[in-house]
Amino acid sequence: MEPIHPPTRSREALPDFVQRQFDAASPQNDHRQLYGILQRGIRSGVLAAGTQLPPSRVLAQALQIARNTVVHVYEQLALEGYVQAGVGRGTFVAAVGPRLADRSTAPRPALPQDRLALLSRRGSQLVREAGAAPLQWGAFTPGVPEVRMFPTAIWSRLQARAARRQTPAQLTYATGPGDAGLRQAVSDYLQGTRGVVCSPEQVVITSGTQQSLHLVAQLLTDPGDKVWLEDPGYWGARSVFRAHGLQLEPVALDDEGMAPSPAQLRQPPRVMFLSPSHQYPLGAVMGHGRRQQLLDYAAVHGVWVVEDDYDSEFRYGTRPLPALQGLDTQGRVVYLGTFSKTLYPALRIAYLVLPPDLVNGFAQALNELFREGQTVQQAVLAQFLSEGHYATHIRRMRAVYSARHDALIHAIGQEFGSQLPILGGDAGLHLVLGLPPQVDDAAVAQAALRAGISTRPLSLYHLRQPAATKGLMLGYGAVPEGEIGPSFARLAQVVRGFL
Repeated sequence: MEPIHPPTRSREALPDFVQRQFDAASPQNDHRQLYGILQRGIRSGVLAAGTQLPPSRVLAQALQIARNTVVHVYEQLALEGYVQAGVGRGTFVAAVGPRLADRSTAPRPALPQDRLALLSRRGSQLVREAGAAPLQWGAFTPGVPEVRMFPTAIWSRLQARAARRQTPAQLTYATGPGDAGLRQAVSDYLQGTRGVVCSPEQVVITSGTQQSLHLVAQLLTDPGDKVWLEDPGYWGARSVFRAHGLQLEPVALDDEGMAPSPAQLRQPPRVMFLSPSHQYPLGAVMGHGRRQQLLDYAAVHGVWVVEDDYDSEFRYGTRPLPALQGLDTQGRVVYLGTFSKTLYPALRIAYLVLPPDLVNGFAQALNELFREGQTVQQAVLAQFLSEGHYATHIRRMRAVYSARHDALIHAIGQEFGSQLPILGGDAGLHLVLGLPPQVDDAAVAQAALRAGISTRPLSLYHLRQPAATKGLMLGYGAVPEGEIGPSFARLAQVVRGFL
């Protein structure tokens, strides 16, 4: 492109324009300062298109700076399209193409009062109905394990060993379904403790249950497909499925968990999401008969069953129940597991156990969409499992959580006797303190937070708000046994103000 002639402004006036703004005492270096002055002048139109910049020697003398500094600034401006330069022709401010919209006459859209309106409809709904808690520690934050008892010395030793043995492949982008050693270790563990029927080839390693759910939604559904969700149920699944444009249908619970009505059974979903071994959040356990009924229904109607087995390692007084996946003979169950509850949430390692025909597609999508990593951490975790440290840690924490569970049950009895019901209190890391229907459990939770206690309203977990059961989710996993009584006494004082 040829330089623009004639210049609309003389180069003689330019040093004065720069000198008024250039501060020799500024802590900013000369190059940055001069570049900023010229760029702002060009962008604002003060230095109009066609203006000839003075030779580098002239401007350098006027500012008493190095000539190379001016040369480099000109070169940078030319690279970014602000000026055009040619040997023997000088340096000129470049012409800007016509505006795509005339900002002087075009009406400006008014900024909405509600800043969420700047998001898409889907984004606004996601943010408005988000379920993630602002606090993830302290009494009685639900779903948080006791990370202070994690065997860091053992883990550090395994990490050091893995670092000495790491390969270039472990330091680049991950490919495939995850570390082979970890897939083998997960398969061995699940077959031995959870009754899952699988081979290592069916295991896909992910960065958490939320990522697993995104893969399920992206690969097994299309926008508008129907998904059955337990009501109340896991808010994280609800958010992911809604974000993918699925039709969410709440399914009521009974003493065994998900209990679809006759009308619902006449209109099969694409996916049913459930937690049969320890329903989240109410703790119902699904019996063999109901499990088989749902599996038969899924096989006949081509429904995908997504089984969330999030904390079944921790049952108090009874052995952990086997997974629903172990009963599946038709390849309809996608099994979700995670190490967030058994080790620590920041590890961000979870897994899917898939029907064999789905594995390649999920592995390819995992690499295509998320560009996975953490391969060294996966190798460390594989050793942690295969050397028996994981099983030892689970046994230890089961005893710790059992004692904390009992302490919380005792504290509730001390404060309320049998006045308020306790729901789902024989497994996991939380229980639910039931509240009367007229009580606003969200208001109770807010008041508790002001008193220094973190809890969550049960109504938050319902899709059908008018029918929402009222209560408080109380996590005891991260609360030392000796602190449970005093902490609950503070919470009880808040609750009494609403009864």
